[in-house]
This record gives sequence, C-alpha cells and structure tokens, in this order.
Amino acid sequence: MGLLIDGVWHDKWYDTTRTGGEFIRSDAQFRDVVTADGASGFAAAPGRYHLYVSYACPWAHRTLIGRVLKRLEDVISVSVVDPLMAEEGWTLSEGADPVNDAHRLYEIYRRAAPAYTGRVTVPVLWDRVTGRIVNNESADILRMFNTAFDRWGDAAVDLYPVALRPTIDAVNAWVYDGINNGVYRAGFATTQDKYDAAYAAVFAALDRVEALLAVQPYLAGDRRTEADWRLFTTLVRFDAVYHGHFKCNRQRIVDFPRLWDYVRELYQVPGVAATVHLDHIKRHYYASHVTINPTRIVPQGPDLDFNAPHGRGRS
Repeated sequence: MGLLIDGVWHDKWYDTTRTGGEFIRSDAQFRDVVTADGASGFAAAPGRYHLYVSYACPWAHRTLIGRVLKRLEDVISVSVVDPLMAEEGWTLSEGADPVNDAHRLYEIYRRAAPAYTGRVTVPVLWDRVTGRIVNNESADILRMFNTAFDRWGDAAVDLYPVALRPTIDAVNAWVYDGINNGVYRAGFATTQDKYDAAYAAVFAALDRVEALLAVQPYLAGDRRTEADWRLFTTLVRFDAVYHGHFKCNRQRIVDFPRLWDYVRELYQVPGVAATVHLDHIKRHYYASHVTINPTRIVPQGPDLDFNAPHGRGRS
C-alpha cells in the first residue's frame, strides 16, 4: 500500500490520525471520457484502449464485468496485476503488460503524469494513441463500456437505461456509502466509534437490500442494471473477506436468503463467473494488509458454492 508524492513512490498506509480514526477514500484524478464520436478527444476504437485491473479489487471487477457483458473482450485489452500488493504497491509479472512493459503500476501513473501525487489504484484505462491515462474511476469506465463501444460490442445490452437512470443513481449512492465503501470504512477504521458507525451502516444497507429484493428482482426494478453489478462485486467478496478480515461479522451473505439467491443468480450469468477469482481476492486482502493481518496468513475457508441453484427463475 502506498502512494506517489510529486512522482516519487512512498510505501505508506492510510493516515487516519487526521480523521479521528475514520477511513476516507480519495477521489480519482483522471476523469477523461471515451466517446463514440470522439468529441471528448478520446474516440472509441477497437485496440486503442488498454485496461489495467486487479482480480482482487471490487472496483476493477466492475469494469471486467462490463467488458464481458458488452462483449468487448476483443476490443479492449487487459493486464492483470499480481494479487499481492506489498512495498511497491500493485505490481505486474514479467510479460503481463504488453503495452508499456511496466512492472509497477505506479510507473504507468508517472508516464501519464510525472509529478502525480496520490494513490495508485486500479482500474486504469490507458490510451495507446496519446500515451495517457484516460480514466481511473471505475464508475466512469463502466459507463464508457456501456455505450461508447457499441459499434463493436453488444449494443443490445444496456446497463444504464435512460428511463431508469434516476433510480439507478439513487440506489448507487446509498449502496456505495453503506456497502461498497462501507466495508472499507469498517475494515480500515482505527477507532472503536468509527468502526461501530461503519459496521452499523453496512448492515443497515444490507438489510435494506434484502427487503428490496422481497418486492422486486433487481435493485432498480425488473431488469439487471449497473446498480446490481456494482453491488455484486462487494457481495461476492463479503463472506470470504469482509466478514472476518474487515470485522463485518453480524451476518454472512449466505445468512440472507434473498441476497444469497441474488448473488448466485448474478454469478451464473454467462461470462461473469470467469471474472471472479477468489484465490486472488483472499491472497490480496489477507497478505497485503499487514496493518490488519501482520502474519499474512490466508484462511482456507469458507466453502462457497456460487453455482448452487438459486431458485429465482432467471438466468
């Protein structure tokens, strides 16, 4: 875990002393957009863009799912960082980066902005033409994949339909606060009161989703949208990592009848299972976060069968 300061790498954990023990996530700094017509300065084209991801990271996982659902595997290439994030941050094995031949993700950031100051995170969308980072915000990248590349992908799949956008935006807001980022606020808290507040928010939001799924099949209504996939990447990690490692241990996802069915249904959507790598997920969290787990021992369990029948009547 670390960051660049004026282009110089520093191995440094999050500083919660300034925030009274609360973990506060920093905002992404690269926010350009790829568009179908190129009016943004970044025109969609097959083979032009390269995505750097971690299989362990839920934020990067969103973009991998979008890439699969939109059938963009042959349009946007991918490099996967190593699961262990140690003293040099995210690293890439030999041959893993055919575009920049980088061995540390912070090298990519420095090529785009030599004096960059900030965290070095995934996902990263790289432009081969300009030699720049286009965007490192997962929500933005997921939206780009949804529409900008429809000429080469599956235009019939729409994860952000116009009629549902107000509902999706509203759901995304409270799911992000309570669950997606909430588990990190619990896991990275360094005072009891900040942990207690985050823990309460996580389970209040999970209870809200469980109740919502009693009256409709998906978060925004009768169809799957980006809201479901943004939640899925946290839920699929919850029992293996967040329940124990981040102390979100009131219940597991398998203890929520509707949520557990919902997660299995989403996992079984064609192409999605191949984006889930629990080996990377567990090794990353337990072996990288030495502040939380100094022994770096990776637990063997739990046994999770995401392929078990879910009974929701959808595929």
